[in-house]
Amino acid sequence: MTVVSPALSTAPSAGGQYRRPILTAAIELTATEGWAAVTMNRLAEIVGVSRRTVYNELGSKTALAEAMISHELERFLAVVRDAFERHPEDLVEAIYDAVRSVLELANGNILLRAIASATHGADTELLPLLTTQASSLLTEAKTMLAGRVEPYRPPLTKEQITALIDVVVRTVLSHVMQPSDTPAHTADAIAWLAARLLDAPSVRPLRFARR
Repeated sequence: MTVVSPALSTAPSAGGQYRRPILTAAIELTATEGWAAVTMNRLAEIVGVSRRTVYNELGSKTALAEAMISHELERFLAVVRDAFERHPEDLVEAIYDAVRSVLELANGNILLRAIASATHGADTELLPLLTTQASSLLTEAKTMLAGRVEPYRPPLTKEQITALIDVVVRTVLSHVMQPSDTPAHTADAIAWLAARLLDAPSVRPLRFARR
């Protein structure tokens, strides 16, 4: 299983030339040894730069954590946007694709699993940052989805659409933190429920119904 986020290892970095390798090293340490093991000295040794360079690139350990978490949460929003763009005429299919894509991304994301473990008592230093970022993610995800859902003109009031989006987003995030089934099965169930709430003309049966 890959420790480093693929997007992080290929995306252009903001800041100086050492910002990306420092973030990469921090992700690896967090995933393999925990957030407490991440120090500016360790990062400097791994990347082969001075401790001052690490501080110049990230500013502080808090800023480092914010950069790591923000990077991963933005990837979540990006896969949702892409899913809706792939299904401009079918809202239920867009929901299924978005949920499955998010859960598959989380399933292979060791950093997010390390962050999730912090919510169960480990590495509590990350908790305040994670709480702040999660709140921001909820707001951004719901705002983005409201704009994405509107063109489909679902047969619901604005208040009902808001409620549906809130339920779907919170349910997906709960499965990101504590999966109970495969991404495909979970996405199937959530899309089926959404179809029922949307009163879709032809509600699809569960794709992966247990036999």
